[in-house]
Order: sequence, then structure tokens, then C-alpha cells
Amino acid sequence: MRHNRARARTVRTEYADIEFENNAQRLPLVLCLDTSSSMSGPPIQTLNEALREWARELHDDVSLSHSVDVAVVTFGQQGVSTWQGSRQLPPQSPDSPFVPAHAFRPPLLFAEGVTLMTEALELAMWIVSARKTELRRSGLQYYRPQICLVTDGLPTDGTGHPTDNWKRVVPVLAAEQQARHFRLYAIGVGGITPRGEEVLQAFAPKFNARLNGFPFRQLLQMMSASATAEQKGAGDEVFEKIFSQFKTQRPAWES
Repeated sequence: MRHNRARARTVRTEYADIEFENNAQRLPLVLCLDTSSSMSGPPIQTLNEALREWARELHDDVSLSHSVDVAVVTFGQQGVSTWQGSRQLPPQSPDSPFVPAHAFRPPLLFAEGVTLMTEALELAMWIVSARKTELRRSGLQYYRPQICLVTDGLPTDGTGHPTDNWKRVVPVLAAEQQARHFRLYAIGVGGITPRGEEVLQAFAPKFNARLNGFPFRQLLQMMSASATAEQKGAGDEVFEKIFSQFKTQRPAWES
């Protein structure tokens, strides 16, 4: 098979010095986003703006636009929800939430409700597994999926009280990541507490961060850079470099 040697347009980002070639395999990418009441005001506005800009960049990126499949999971308003682009799927919907990057239109998110982080992460893992099964049945290959968890708080139960139910997913996450079934990024933003940081460290020991402010634009650019690295089959050191660069960026919006 003749390789496409045309150099793809890269997302405008600090990580663009790591260059990769185009490829046709699918790459499932899930954004697992906290939309609880603590995200109201400038944080949710900044997140919506960053999602719109990221969608435009995905459309313009030759390498990613026709290989990445994007799904969104939110936890906050109306509990845990999946989104097929801008459309919120009803509970138990048979429709896949994944949308090709070239057609992705982000949802307009609102901040309200409690932080059902554990349930959202479990749902993100489930839709990744379902997507891989769907691709295999279609005879399609895929890269290691990516899940990006973003929160500014602690996991709560349905009444909004802090809970330790998140501990039940830690062994599952450890086994899944050890088996290279997906790569998980766990990002704390805004006023997340040291206890919240401990939760994220338990979820993603290698790829977790506690950041000042709400640098959602840089975060989404990092996810694009990571997706591009995944296409190339890069080694762990490349992902660690990308993540290290991301963690040292100046936040786009200070709390």
C-alpha cells in the first residue's frame, strides 16, 4: 500500500514539534467532563469556547479529521449523560455517541448538579469497549483509545455528598491500562483540593495533573497531540513528553 507522504496540517499547539504521518485507522477519543454546579460561570463558558475552537481545529487537521472518533460524557446536570456531537442521547440509547472528528459539533454545556465522577468514568470505559467491538465487527482496525477525565471536585453520590465509591474502579482502571486497552488522562482544574488530586492520581498514576485555573484550550490541544502520537505508534516517552509540556503551560484563564 502506498503511503500518503503529504504532510498533514497540525493543530496550532506547543506540541507541534512532534510530527507524525497520516493513517486511516480509527482512534476513539472520549471527553469525560465535569458539568456540576461548581463549574458554573466562567469555567463552563471557557470550556464551551474551548470545545468550539477544538472542533474547528479537528476539522482542519488532515491527519485527525478522518481517523479520530469523538464522544462526550458529562456528569452534573441530569446525572451522567452521553452526547453524539451536539445531541444528548437518551438513557439506554442504542446509538453510538462517537462522531467522526471531521463532523464533530460540540454540545453546549451547562453547569448544574452533583459530581457523579465514578459513574461517568465507568460509562466512558463501557462506550470505549462497545466502540472497539463495533469496529472489529466491521473489520476495521483501531489505535489505543483515549479517555480524558476533567473535574474540579471530588466524587459525590446522587445527593451531592462526598463518597468513596470511586475506589471500586481503581483496580479495573489499573488492569485496563496495564493491558493497554486505553490511555487515561485525569485532570484536576480550578480549585480542586489535594484530596481530589489523590483521586486522580489513583485513577491515572502516570497521566494526572492538578492545574490552576481552567486551561481547557491547552488541554484539548494536548489531546490532539496525543492522538497524533498514537497514530504513529509512539513510545511511552513521547506521551510523557507531551503531557509534561502540557502541565507546564500557562493557564488560559485564572480563577
